[in-house]
Amino acid sequence: MFNRRHPSLSKRGVIWGLWVILLYTSPPSCFANFSQAKQLIYKIKEGLPGGTFIGAIGEDLHLDFTVEPPFLFNLPQKKVNGQYLNLNSTTGQLYTSATEIDRETLCPDNSGGRGCVLSLDVFVLPQQHFQLVKVKIFIEDVNDNRPKFSVDEICMYVPENTYVNARFAVEHSAGDPDLGPNGVQTYWLVNDFGMFTLDVEQNEGGELTPFLIVTEALDRETQAEYITDIIAEDGGTPPLLGAATFKIVITDVNDNCPKFKESQMNVTLHGNTTKGGHLARLHAFDPDLGANAQISYAYSERVPRDTRSLFHLDRITGVIKLAGKIDTGTATFYKLTILANGPGCIPAVATVSVHIIKVVTGPPAVIPRYIAPENDGELTIKESEQAFSPIAFFTVKNIDINQRVDCHLEGTGPFRLGPYQTLKNEYLLETTEPLDYEKTQEYELIVVATSSQGLVIKTFLKVQVLDENDNAPVFQQALVEVSVEENNPPNTFLTQFQATDQDSEGRGEVIYLLGGDAPGIFVIDRVTGVLTVTTSLDREEKETYRFIVRAVDQGTPRRESLATVVVTVQDRNDNSPRFIDKDFTFFVPENFPGYGEIGVLSVTDADAEENGWVALSILNGSDIFLIDTGRGALRAKTSLDREQQGTYQLWIEAVDGGEPALSCVTMVTVLLLDVNDNPPIVLFPQSNQSYMLVLPNTLPGTSITEVYAVDKDTGMNAVIAYSIIKRKGGEPGSFAIDPETGNITLKRELSNRGLYSLLVKVTDHGQPEPLYSTVMVNFFVNETVSNESYIQSLLTREAGIEVEERPWFKGQMTQGPERYELFPCQPVLIALSVTCLGLFFTVVTLTSYICCKRFKKQRKKGSEVERPLKKKNDSIQGVNRKLRPISNI
Repeated sequence: MFNRRHPSLSKRGVIWGLWVILLYTSPPSCFANFSQAKQLIYKIKEGLPGGTFIGAIGEDLHLDFTVEPPFLFNLPQKKVNGQYLNLNSTTGQLYTSATEIDRETLCPDNSGGRGCVLSLDVFVLPQQHFQLVKVKIFIEDVNDNRPKFSVDEICMYVPENTYVNARFAVEHSAGDPDLGPNGVQTYWLVNDFGMFTLDVEQNEGGELTPFLIVTEALDRETQAEYITDIIAEDGGTPPLLGAATFKIVITDVNDNCPKFKESQMNVTLHGNTTKGGHLARLHAFDPDLGANAQISYAYSERVPRDTRSLFHLDRITGVIKLAGKIDTGTATFYKLTILANGPGCIPAVATVSVHIIKVVTGPPAVIPRYIAPENDGELTIKESEQAFSPIAFFTVKNIDINQRVDCHLEGTGPFRLGPYQTLKNEYLLETTEPLDYEKTQEYELIVVATSSQGLVIKTFLKVQVLDENDNAPVFQQALVEVSVEENNPPNTFLTQFQATDQDSEGRGEVIYLLGGDAPGIFVIDRVTGVLTVTTSLDREEKETYRFIVRAVDQGTPRRESLATVVVTVQDRNDNSPRFIDKDFTFFVPENFPGYGEIGVLSVTDADAEENGWVALSILNGSDIFLIDTGRGALRAKTSLDREQQGTYQLWIEAVDGGEPALSCVTMVTVLLLDVNDNPPIVLFPQSNQSYMLVLPNTLPGTSITEVYAVDKDTGMNAVIAYSIIKRKGGEPGSFAIDPETGNITLKRELSNRGLYSLLVKVTDHGQPEPLYSTVMVNFFVNETVSNESYIQSLLTREAGIEVEERPWFKGQMTQGPERYELFPCQPVLIALSVTCLGLFFTVVTLTSYICCKRFKKQRKKGSEVERPLKKKNDSIQGVNRKLRPISNI
């Protein structure tokens, strides 16, 4: 909805200002003389709710609401206007009322496209301010009406010989009270059967007329009518639809000629057959309708005239009856040529061969009276009749008192002929068991009466069995098993059911229906029995569907039988293997034994059988690791050393057994946990023969040197503590070592010049047992080094070393180093100590040499952890530590 002021209002603003001035300078009578009606125009859409704002009359007139007395707005005509509109008498604002405006009701004759206008007069009061305002409200159309046909069913007749692309106007078009684009814009058919299409033409007046166009050749005998819906669609948003049943009736054209069902017939006629006896009935059919299907029967000109007079042919029914007496002495065979004539057709020809049997007859006669329905000597009986149902009654007449007659029945079938109670010469024909149409449809019987003089009287009967719906359809298979691969395209053919019904006509016509337990994704064709699935199946969602299919006949009452269908969804390799975790991390202590189980990788595959069999393989690092493809157990071929490599990253691929195979890859991180298998390695001093020059005047508290060691282990296994365990020279407590940093500090003045030696123990905090190394720290106290060979002799001299301090692990970590006096050194103990120390140093040196050589070899051989087809270089950072100056001899 939107409001629009009249275009002239903006131009008249100045003029209205002058009129306001005159209002205050002129008397009211003058103002009334010069005032003139003003006009406002608004536009709204139909169907707006009550209370919707339309426009403000006072504001649009630019009235000054400060004047006294105040303005009042009045709607003098309230019959129609007041029904749809509400006017605020104080502000002049105009609103819709509770009554909804319907453009089609308000302007019923506005179909030609003229605007629908709601006009009203508004008085501006009181008298001294009086103005007459003409308000026009244009009601705009909304698409609130559906197209509607004048009739619910449109019937169109189309001849079956109509040529392709012929056009037929559909007279019953749809109407829509909406205007313009909201009116009817097009027509279409819900189902064109592949035989028709719909075209729409517009005349000069803008009216649309749908035309039916024939796109394929028609045949009434194939299908006589087509029923669908014709849809009229308007141009609204969204569009609204109207529908009517559209029946296309195919009218008949004489395009078929009569044909005989049997073109050759043989008839046996006894010589004593009475006049009017039924011989045969010819039947020709024409699939056309009405006059086009009318058939008349006539003898061919080749049939002699006297033969035509002897055998009467009904031209309408085709029944041949005996019209005269047969002379068995002159003729024993007649050939009748019958023509079936249709309008505009070449006659169909049938031949009836009549064989005459000479019968010796006498005066007696057999009079039949029929109990079952009879027509021209043909009796009909339902197959549902019980056994011993009477069919006909026979009376032998013209019998002398002394003459005896014997009656018996000739022919096959469940019938018997016997005397009726105690009456003489009365015989009853009845059934002996229920009849079955599916076994035999008709029987030919002869009632033979033989007199004592040898006279024979024969009466011919034909019994026609009427079919009833006594058989249910029978499936060829009661259980149908169907296999279909998953991910099939929609509407995939599954199988075709076939059921037979021995009943005739509609009673034997079978339609196929799904049972109530059938999922909605399955569809069966009612006529052909073709079962399809409308959607793609997923074996991982459901593998087997089991439901019932019904075969129902069209008899009364209907009979049905059931078959069970089992649809098995076969697996396709449409699921890749999937590891339980996105990646795996295993923690293993170093020196873990070779071929020990590091961890298990769990992997699944939703597919079945070979498609779900998963094999695991290592994409990198297979020279060190191997994986058990059955359990997914990861193992190392050898024991691993954390100091050589602490982390291994492996890419493990899982491949299923499908064709083609699907796979996935996961990363496995093996972290080696440290084991305390490396003692500390002293890097400074570099050897036990190293020494350091210390000036005699060095003050106590001076840091002289330090012992620096490293441990290849990690954690507490690499935390190092330093302690002095033996000394040579100097007074006890002359030197102290920091247990954490290894810094050696002078504690007392050095009074004597010469060589001082300290045996330092470097111990880690490993568990369950710490490992340690020792090193000799030598100080030469003097102003200068004047004789290095002398110092060398002192270093190599085997002299006893007194114990100065306790080992660090005996209270050193909690209370600091505790010093105590050394016990006197015995020569033997000194010699043994020096020997053991030498052997220890030799073992440590050899061990260090072997470890370094092995470490270099492993570094050169070590494999880089990489993902397949990607490389990453690992850098090894070394730690350089600046050592204090030291002289080596």
